[in-house]
Amino acid sequence: MTDAPAGPEELPSLRESVAYIGRLGKPTAAEVLDLAQATGRVALQPRCGVGGHREMAALLAELEREGRPDILTLTIDAHTRLLRWEHAARALRADPLGLNGYPLVTHGWRRGRELNESVSVPLEIRHGSPDPRALFATSVAAGITSFEGGGISYNLPYSKDVPLAHSLTAWAEVDAVCGELARLGTVVDRELFGTLTAVLVPPSISLAISVLEAVAATAEGVRCVSVSYPQSGHLAQDVAALRAIPELAGRYLPAGVRTHAVLHEFMGVFPRERHHAEELIFYGALTARLGGASKMITKTYQEAHGIPDAAANVAGLRLADIANSRLLDFVTVDEEAVSEEQRWICREVAEIVEPVLAAPRLHSAIVTAFAEGRLDIPFSASRHAHSAIIPRRDPSGAIRYHSHGRLPLSPASVARNQRLLAAGPGAAPGGTPGGDLFEALRFDIDYFPHLFSEAGDGGSAR
Repeated sequence: MTDAPAGPEELPSLRESVAYIGRLGKPTAAEVLDLAQATGRVALQPRCGVGGHREMAALLAELEREGRPDILTLTIDAHTRLLRWEHAARALRADPLGLNGYPLVTHGWRRGRELNESVSVPLEIRHGSPDPRALFATSVAAGITSFEGGGISYNLPYSKDVPLAHSLTAWAEVDAVCGELARLGTVVDRELFGTLTAVLVPPSISLAISVLEAVAATAEGVRCVSVSYPQSGHLAQDVAALRAIPELAGRYLPAGVRTHAVLHEFMGVFPRERHHAEELIFYGALTARLGGASKMITKTYQEAHGIPDAAANVAGLRLADIANSRLLDFVTVDEEAVSEEQRWICREVAEIVEPVLAAPRLHSAIVTAFAEGRLDIPFSASRHAHSAIIPRRDPSGAIRYHSHGRLPLSPASVARNQRLLAAGPGAAPGGTPGGDLFEALRFDIDYFPHLFSEAGDGGSAR
């Protein structure tokens, strides 16, 4: 049972919310990320979210006490994502644990503050909503300082028929409020969901979408941008993509904007055996470290079996944190292969985004480019994307464009993708899947056949 309001309620002013955040006496998410970037330590964040308020508070407390995360998550339920406040209220009354996340708007900002005050680390909202305005307003009132998503990345991978013009406008309002909050003294970390549909996403389209969202967000006054990237499993390519993020930020974003790279550990089919899953988790953590990521979203050994419990989340956090140890400074990556990959990733991103950025009105240009297929994402749920991009792994395990659809890639970029797809094993940058790191850690590629064959790629964006 719950006495929470069914939908959006009256909220405190932005000034009062900023004052409340100051009184909390804990760092903001942006400050945590800045410290991680400055010290070279990857900050860790688990996914978590349950419907009941008491249960959510208990889960956060256990994760903080046992797992020592740097940032904690409020994953939001599907009803709230779709603005179905009455549905969320009825579900809370019937069975709070039947919800697939925490309905913050329905619980209300006061309960959000209770959660915020129950832990010493900042919270982030992860949700998947194409129109997050009520959710964002409630999260600000609750003193939450990190908010994930964007008008493209939280629409096309999740929704069937939400017009891009609507989601872009809704997210512009969110970003404008972030600009006002920054002027009042609180910088909200805006994490962009570059993972998109999560598996077999070519790095350049992931980063191109994030660049466009970041340009739009910073134009509205956002001062801290986190760009997330989905681990592919190919070490050189993943490290190159993470290292490309600050390079692209320097090229396309205003000076003074804080930018952070975020790695989502592998989001495809996970090994069912615990020791194999844990090897993959540790491999992802090393990838984040080598790529210079400020933060990593962790996975658990229960990933293949359903929603993980708190104990599995704690184990994933502790395992990932081992990769931060200075004892692992000896672990290196093929820098020549990484440099080659990074150069081509940044070139492909430029070929995709610069025609759009050259237009006088960015939102209109994005809508038109998607309608014409000059922007696209693979495996989209939306009728507003062509999904003409067909990715494929090359013999080394790196993700290439088997078909680039109508993306405006240059002939040189298209030829390189085709050449690497046709090459024999070891011909592509990075050599064998994972490169030297797999050999150094005695990884057996047979553990993870789904990472390196088209037949096994699957999973869902979460």
